[in-house]
Amino acid sequence: MVEPDQPSTARMIDFWLGGEHHFPVDVAAARAFEQAYGPCVPIFRELRAFLGRAVRAIAARGVDGFLVFGAGVPTVGNVHEIAPEATVLYTEVDPVTIRLGQRILAGSDRAGYAYGDATDIGTIDPAQLHRFVPGWGRRPVGVVFLGLAAFLDDETLTRTLDELYTAAAPGSCLAVDFDTEELAGNPEALAMMGPAFRMRSPAAFRPLLGRWTPTEDGVVAVTHWRSEVTPPAVPDAFHGGVAVRGDD
Repeated sequence: MVEPDQPSTARMIDFWLGGEHHFPVDVAAARAFEQAYGPCVPIFRELRAFLGRAVRAIAARGVDGFLVFGAGVPTVGNVHEIAPEATVLYTEVDPVTIRLGQRILAGSDRAGYAYGDATDIGTIDPAQLHRFVPGWGRRPVGVVFLGLAAFLDDETLTRTLDELYTAAAPGSCLAVDFDTEELAGNPEALAMMGPAFRMRSPAAFRPLLGRWTPTEDGVVAVTHWRSEVTPPAVPDAFHGGVAVRGDD
């Protein structure tokens, strides 16, 4: 695989998680961000732990097919490792990460990786969708939507989540997270996130879900969502939850 000359957030996160699928350019970018905002490793490890709890909770409802948007690198406790009996389609828009994901999953018959723009589900290859999420539109599935809300304005985000609600079958579940205003006090790190990055106050999170109904756990700090241990003392950078599609 040709080494990229631009860093990728997905591969930076792989580095912070202790993975093996990143390049020197990603490590350099991750180190630079850590200089501006230090606690990246514990924050992203807690976010990955939240993904694990959310996916297990969705699987416990009988869901055995997952569609993952903004998937990043499919290792270090990603969805198919958390729910090994399920089928999973990972999607991304970054071509380097897609090729990397396809290489990692080349021997799997239960997980695939394809291009997919979260704001336009029609960009996903229907053959891939129906192979790895065979019940899409007909029976409950799990939709994983992590790391994306912060890069969509309110109008685009609400439209996207509503379109996913319409396309998914009743009983489907959405795992979602939102960035808090944690970086507001770190202007250098905030500048590195780029002009599309949107922080939001916790009061804004629930309305953005539209017709999706959160479980009784609500949308809370990811360290607290169904935590099985005393939540660690890490900055409150992400809130998340699982929401369910009703019968309407």
